[in-house]
Amino acid sequence: MRSKLSMCLWFDGGALDAARFYAATFPDSAVKAIHHAPADFPSGKQGDILTVEFTVMGIDCVGLNGGPAFRHSEAFSFQVATDDQAETDRLWHAIVDNGGQESACGWCKDRWGLSWQITPRVLIDAVTDPDPARARRAFEAMMQMRKIDIAAIAAARDA
Repeated sequence: MRSKLSMCLWFDGGALDAARFYAATFPDSAVKAIHHAPADFPSGKQGDILTVEFTVMGIDCVGLNGGPAFRHSEAFSFQVATDDQAETDRLWHAIVDNGGQESACGWCKDRWGLSWQITPRVLIDAVTDPDPARARRAFEAMMQMRKIDIAAIAAARDA
């Protein structure tokens, strides 16, 4: 049964490649269906891949090959909570080393322009610590990072 709510992500022809990458990279992710255009459309021809149904970590998505009219921005991002440094490193490098780019504070962008926050649970706990001094130290440490270093966050929090 289809969910009533899904995210539609606009791609400039790369929806299937993106969906396959997400399915190979993230747990509980899969390519579910590929739909071809029944007629010509502004950025393609009849028979081209128009939409791809997929899940990313259990979230239903539709990739629409809509052409170059719209670009992704950091105003939308997937936030992935990680449990340890190995998982953080694996996901970060999967995105960045596959044509993506690093950004600040655990953010990175995949080669299709979608933004990802690879966020260790330890980081969220540290920056929301009930002790304002501990939270501030962890936050200030995070602000200096690209990929999050869990040990450095813990050390800053506990300093």
